[in-house]
Amino acid sequence: MSAREAAQAALAAEHAAVYGYGVVGGRIGPERRSEALQAYDAHRARRDALARTVRDLGGKPVAASAAYALPFEVTGEAGAVRLAAVLEDRMADAWSDLVRAAGGPLRHEAALALREAAVRAARWRGDGSVAFPGLVERASASAGKGNTHA
Repeated sequence: MSAREAAQAALAAEHAAVYGYGVVGGRIGPERRSEALQAYDAHRARRDALARTVRDLGGKPVAASAAYALPFEVTGEAGAVRLAAVLEDRMADAWSDLVRAAGGPLRHEAALALREAAVRAARWRGDGSVAFPGLVERASASAGKGNTHA
């Protein structure tokens, strides 16, 4: 995957995260509302920066969809918290792809974004963090395929 392709994928994921945090914000309790708003603002800023990055890499930034399918029905505060953690895990995955594909300042920026997503996911889950953010799904998929390489 090229840096431009990875940046486009991260941009698409940021569009979905911004949408998802709109759902989170509508269902989250007052005690975590400011946390959801901060995450929403962070994802909007990352989305805007990624659109500039894609243009700088010679691409046309992918547009946001009108709506996104949620991974599960979100009916209350517990679902909103769970959705926020899933959104951050998905962003960590997208940012890890960009870390692998990019070099120099873009790689550094992607690593910072990966760290931010991992920290937010851990805070939303409230049960610690994952050893390798952005690689959880890949590790699970590899284990299911009998892959013994690390």
